[in-house]
Amino acid sequence: MDFLRWLFDAQIHIGDQSLLVREVLGNIFGLLSALGGMRRRVWAWPVGIAGNVLLFTVFMGTLFGGQSHAANMLGQAGRQVMFIAVSIWGWHRWRQTRAESQGVAVIPQWASAKERLFMVAFMLVGTGVLTPVFRALGSYEPVWSDAWIFTGSLLATFGMARGWVEFWLVWVAVDIVGVPLLWSAGYYATAFMYLFYGAFTLAGFFMWWRTHNRESAQNVSVETAFPDVTVTQK
Repeated sequence: MDFLRWLFDAQIHIGDQSLLVREVLGNIFGLLSALGGMRRRVWAWPVGIAGNVLLFTVFMGTLFGGQSHAANMLGQAGRQVMFIAVSIWGWHRWRQTRAESQGVAVIPQWASAKERLFMVAFMLVGTGVLTPVFRALGSYEPVWSDAWIFTGSLLATFGMARGWVEFWLVWVAVDIVGVPLLWSAGYYATAFMYLFYGAFTLAGFFMWWRTHNRESAQNVSVETAFPDVTVTQK
């Protein structure tokens, strides 16, 4: 109990500003999860879930105390719940794939044209539908930004579980909107981490792209090295 009390109350003071230790730890777990995802490690999912739990308590600031000055960001808090649900599915999917492929948790692949169209439509429609909902619930303005981040986070997490290379670019789109929104709301640690994530996710995109090309080339080599030989009897 003493540890939990410390965890909920502890702050890091920088000048006249203060950061919650929960916010810093939650983002560190998120970074470790992204690193694990880049390297296609199954442990990325449970580590990310731990960070989601911490960040949920941060974005529901007035409910959990310790930051009465901070705004409640319902989209940000809600996406942590969404992360946990989708991450459990992604965790199961990667473990299943690793068992079937004898060690590889996910095989990066480009989304099809139909899947890319789905991603674009999902981002636009999801943001449009959730904006009035979040506004009615009293989320922080501009509410469309919160809705965009929520929708993009859901899509990116789903894309990571499916192994789409493009999921990294969805994260970039989330970060571009997230940095100014979180900074204006007073979540400085998370805003800084979003800025860092922007560069990190670009690196992840190119790493998965190269991995896809390398594994595709290996598959072609195997196919050409072992041709289908048939014998015709006369």
